[in-house]
Amino acid sequence: MRPARALIDLAALRHNYRLARERHGGRALAVVKANAYGHGAVQCACALEGEADGFAVAFLEEALTLRAAGIRKPMLLLEGVFEASELADAVREDLWIVIHHEAQLRMLETTTLAAPLHVWLKINTGMNRAGFLPEAASAAWQRLQASGKVADITLMTHFARADEPQVITTSEQITRFDAATAALPGAHSLANSGAILGWPQARRDWARPGILLYGADPLPQEGNGLQPVMTLESAVMAVREIAPGEALGYGGRFVADAPTRVGLVAMGYADGYPRGVPDGTPVSVDGHPSRIIGRVSMDMLTVDLSRLPTATIGSRVELWGREVPVNRVAAAAGTIAYELLCNVKRVRFSYQG
Repeated sequence: MRPARALIDLAALRHNYRLARERHGGRALAVVKANAYGHGAVQCACALEGEADGFAVAFLEEALTLRAAGIRKPMLLLEGVFEASELADAVREDLWIVIHHEAQLRMLETTTLAAPLHVWLKINTGMNRAGFLPEAASAAWQRLQASGKVADITLMTHFARADEPQVITTSEQITRFDAATAALPGAHSLANSGAILGWPQARRDWARPGILLYGADPLPQEGNGLQPVMTLESAVMAVREIAPGEALGYGGRFVADAPTRVGLVAMGYADGYPRGVPDGTPVSVDGHPSRIIGRVSMDMLTVDLSRLPTATIGSRVELWGREVPVNRVAAAAGTIAYELLCNVKRVRFSYQG
């Protein structure tokens, strides 16, 4: 069997949720959209069902998958609905919906529902992606109340730069939110992962932890006690020696400047490992630091075993996890941990904890 696999530590997932809830206070929706950031939405939601206050997904189909798997906790559709028929689905499945633009509000007003819905009214405080402008928030709230189709309203916003604690943008967004909602009753939800960890003034009634659940610290200094949930690993499948001056792999990017012992690893960009990482990107071989050398191929990549004389065929290679933080690989690839985790595919998924 090909040794490439993603090992998912569900005990670490629960640890990270508890940390988020304790740090934030109040309640917390575990964000399991995008297949739980690549970790397996059903498995992760089942692991958290006993203690999470609820869940958040992007859209209806993601929610229906979890409901079909037996997840009954409150569940929020972060993108809201796309057509009126989905409102009936939301009622039937007891889903909460975000309303963030005029067409969604009109859709709710003009659709007959069997029961009122829990609505989260999104306010655009500066991200300028989704949400009603602050000066329109009160009118939107009044229309929701007047529709007779709303059980309660939670007021929410989303931060653009909460992972940059030195930037004042988040503080400015909080001020705009507070001014826009001062006269409006209802619970508040501001804090995403970065705000939970780095912005105490954003901690209100509901938190929405996402990437931190999976152990990738969104703040640059890290050190917040998160535990990695995914370990992406494989094994050395062949070993060869190349002489000084010999090139390795597609394009001959790596040229040996000394005798080099090369390990061929069963992992490639078709598995989700980023093709664009440079030579020197960290890996771990049998628990010892090593590095990528040569370009990542579709199914294979190559690592430097020159200083690891005991490494051989079958040696375990960690691409990221407890020994190699995923943030370090993401930085080498010029991207973020979110993208790496969401892109993992084709490998076997194993769950523990």
